[in-house]
Amino acid sequence: MKVGIINVTGYAGCELARILYQHPEARLTSVTGRSAAGQNLAEVFPHLAALNLSITPELEGSLDLVFSALPHKASAEAVIPVLEQGIKVVDISADFRLKQANEYTEWYGVTHPDPSYLEEAVFGLPELHREDIKQARLIANPGCYPTSAILGMAPAIKHNLIENDIVIDSKSGISGAGRSLGLTTHYSEVNENVMAYALGGHRHLPEITQELEALSSDTVSITFLTHLIPMTRGILSSCYAKMTPEYLANVSNPTERVRAVYEEFYADHPFVTITPQPPQTKQTLGNNRCLVYPTVDQRTGRLIVISCIDNLVKGAAGQAVQNMNLMCGWPESMSLEALAVYP
Repeated sequence: MKVGIINVTGYAGCELARILYQHPEARLTSVTGRSAAGQNLAEVFPHLAALNLSITPELEGSLDLVFSALPHKASAEAVIPVLEQGIKVVDISADFRLKQANEYTEWYGVTHPDPSYLEEAVFGLPELHREDIKQARLIANPGCYPTSAILGMAPAIKHNLIENDIVIDSKSGISGAGRSLGLTTHYSEVNENVMAYALGGHRHLPEITQELEALSSDTVSITFLTHLIPMTRGILSSCYAKMTPEYLANVSNPTERVRAVYEEFYADHPFVTITPQPPQTKQTLGNNRCLVYPTVDQRTGRLIVISCIDNLVKGAAGQAVQNMNLMCGWPESMSLEALAVYP
């Protein structure tokens, strides 16, 4: 099957190319990147020389599926004509994640190019929407922070283990900000520094809320804090919520019981592992796994969940390929079996 990447020159785009190189069923035949159009992919990314592709301004040739790694708004404008040609799309931007067009405008500051696609798009988190993804032609790949946060809290919400007032404290490596130059990602600003940002509300909050509320019988109140950490890759989310009094009153060993709930919830999902100790970002480096550690602070009656991913793999390109595999009827883990690079 022939696939293409729109905007291969960003971090998510080049990571897609790296993963697809080893895919036995999908062949990458067209890549775009207007800032590098006319160059060979190897000139921009020497580590991708084996692909032997030229970067073009627009997609070329006959394609069966297209990934878009463009920023929001630009991505929708690029993929809607692709969809109209009958080609399947996995969009890594935020353009199709939110079901309400007014919410998209509120959080992204632009009008959606075509809201009619919002209802059709499937939120591409296989651990929650696997069967819908299999039937979809348009996948809204989740954001990196939401992937970590949702996978961390979904079992607790689904099984009514907690009260619906949640704190999610997430820390991300610099690559999550993309390749564009900016003061906050300048070496001397980031090195030996930790920075909290978007305290007034991060753009990823509405998709976290949307997906967790879909699992709950009530509204969910989420305080979402984000921090920039001086490392290249990785997201670690620390999630907190009070256990329900009813649950604590009826369970003698809450941590053991919570772990059993999480293990059962993810039993059929190959890329979520419930770990025996709190995970670290290096333990996910370069692979498509989400490591989750749930425990209960019995002193305060609070659930604590640590959720850890590589923001460019499970948080972007790897999850996009996982979605493609499901859309095409291939094994979900095809070309994604790589172990983490450690240390």
